[in-house]
Amino acid sequence: MGYRVAVVGATGAVGREIIKTLAERAFPVDEIVALASPRSAGQQISFGERQVLTVRNTETFDFAGFDLGLFSPGAAVSAIHAPRAAAAGCIVIDNTSQFRMEPDVPLVVPEVNPQALARHTRRRIIANPNCSTIQMVVALKPLHDRYRVRRVVVATYQSVSGAGKEGMDELFNSSKAFFVNDPVKPEVFPKPIAYNCIPHIDRFLDDGSTKEEWKMAVETRKILDPDIQVFATCVRVPVFIGHAEAISVEFEQPVNVGEARDLLRNAPGVVVMDGHDDGGYITPADCPGEDAVYISRLRRDPTVANGLGFWCVSDNLRKGAALNAVQIAEALVSQGLLSRKAALS
Repeated sequence: MGYRVAVVGATGAVGREIIKTLAERAFPVDEIVALASPRSAGQQISFGERQVLTVRNTETFDFAGFDLGLFSPGAAVSAIHAPRAAAAGCIVIDNTSQFRMEPDVPLVVPEVNPQALARHTRRRIIANPNCSTIQMVVALKPLHDRYRVRRVVVATYQSVSGAGKEGMDELFNSSKAFFVNDPVKPEVFPKPIAYNCIPHIDRFLDDGSTKEEWKMAVETRKILDPDIQVFATCVRVPVFIGHAEAISVEFEQPVNVGEARDLLRNAPGVVVMDGHDDGGYITPADCPGEDAVYISRLRRDPTVANGLGFWCVSDNLRKGAALNAVQIAEALVSQGLLSRKAALS
């Protein structure tokens, strides 16, 4: 027997990817419902090759009897409906920023800290980290276990799909306008995104950093180690899918590049493509639809003691969001933490 699963925010880019990923990975589902805003109710979404789901209204949906809720509707909606689902007995995996830094909500990347799932029982909510954080900590984990990470300096190159369907539409439309010299009025992004790079994701904080940059620092410490220092510069780039990161790491212990490459090759969820020749590396255009975190350009950083630099790329809609959420669900099953009682009632 399988589980009764509700996907909230099902019509968004991440929600659709969650439904697709559940089917692709054959997650044990007895019943699945697609939920979204009232204006999206009635739309249809495919689940696998043979089943079509009719979208229902999140606001009026009764979560009683459902085992699992996979949420990606926006933080304001999760703030209302995730606790409601949890109170009805449903374990919630939330992809928004709403609960990530709350001390009694585990923030989980299954390849990095699956043991944290045991702490979900108080609120029945598990948080999915920020997309840029997920791929970085997957790469850092095997290196941290061996050399102990002291400090990370990272520059991100984040695709427009991180801003949802609206962000992808704005890149498409502004790119067309660029070629015919039509005026471009940005709505999703603060400046025109076509053929441009924008060093501004989320709102600015008092210290001059953006909230996206703050997320990378505090989430890395919560997931991996509270003593790690992170300095991030997060940039939106005119790419539809796939986040890239240039990462420089300072370790407590001397690091060997060859050994580090082997550690990464043997790490779960990581693929190393590190040819030192033309095209011997992964770019965002190579990764859409792929599950892995890809590592390239590994080299010693001679400017700091025990330094290592590398290039890190991943599909932000998959490992950065939907896949990580489904992997959390799979880990709940494997650890015996997801009950079928609701499905049997």
